[in-house]
Amino acid sequence: MNLKHERITGERGATGAQAAERRADGGTIRGGASRRRGPELEDAILDAAWEVLVEHGYHGFTYEAVAARAGTSRPVLYRRWPQRDGLLLATLAKSWRLIAIPDTGSLRDDAIGFLRNADADRAGMITLMSVQLVDYFRATGTSLGELRDTLLTPGQATAFEMIVARAVERGELPDVPRSSRVVNMPLDLLRHDMFMTMRAVPDESIVEIVDEVWLPLLGAGRPAPPSAA
Repeated sequence: MNLKHERITGERGATGAQAAERRADGGTIRGGASRRRGPELEDAILDAAWEVLVEHGYHGFTYEAVAARAGTSRPVLYRRWPQRDGLLLATLAKSWRLIAIPDTGSLRDDAIGFLRNADADRAGMITLMSVQLVDYFRATGTSLGELRDTLLTPGQATAFEMIVARAVERGELPDVPRSSRVVNMPLDLLRHDMFMTMRAVPDESIVEIVDEVWLPLLGAGRPAPPSAA
């Protein structure tokens, strides 16, 4: 009887341990209903990680906090991201959407349209990175620029490199060498205004960046003022 009891207990114990491991691998929706796996589980973890980062910053961005918010376990996170900074980069990459690049047939309109899109998409992200990731930059000795470069696709042309290349193909600009600083200046100035004000950039400032600073530097000149009615 004792041997039989021990065998049954052992089998039940193993079954319980296996079930616990399966729960750790697959996770469950908060409340314990359906099991999540693969991409579904990873998306849920990264969405939860983003919420934790926004609410608590890098200091509160822990495996424990993310696992609790996602309704899963720390071993699940460790297996995918052995280092916390790996989880952080994956979280930021998921939320770092590509900004739509207009193709209007006009250098000026493409530039203004892209800055408007960037202003709408990036203002919140830039504010988050500059405030909530201060401890990360201090701990790693890196900067926002280096973090941004990590999130970009290596070797891909920047938005303004594409915009200028199109203008050259259309004959709006002469095909001459231009420095990267000059080509990408509009987005740099937009980021500067975002950092200085910690809010979205007014549309008149976006137009001023293009008309008063960038186009003259490119040799395109200022646009003609609208004629009086």
